[in-house]
Amino acid sequence: MYDLTGFQRDLLYVIAGLEEPHGLAIKEELEDYYESEVNHGRLYPNLDTLVEKGMVEKGQRDRRTNFYTLTSRGRRELSARQDWEAQYVTA
Repeated sequence: MYDLTGFQRDLLYVIAGLEEPHGLAIKEELEDYYESEVNHGRLYPNLDTLVEKGMVEKGQRDRRTNFYTLTSRGRRELSARQDWEAQYVTA
């Protein structure tokens, strides 16, 4: 997880929070959070990086639409990150 960008970590959180989201759904969630546009040229290469790192799995819903899910590695990495953050941030 240490080698991911903040944007890539945010992608993991969004994918974890939605059920098999497609790229546009992920994009919309991030745009709501960032309050600015996320362009396709940023989104899809970063999703592909997470797939290559084995943290996200890409499936095909139909000929034009892919969906994304966390792998077991992605869930472990996200959980480890949350544990690490909890050491420093208290409610």
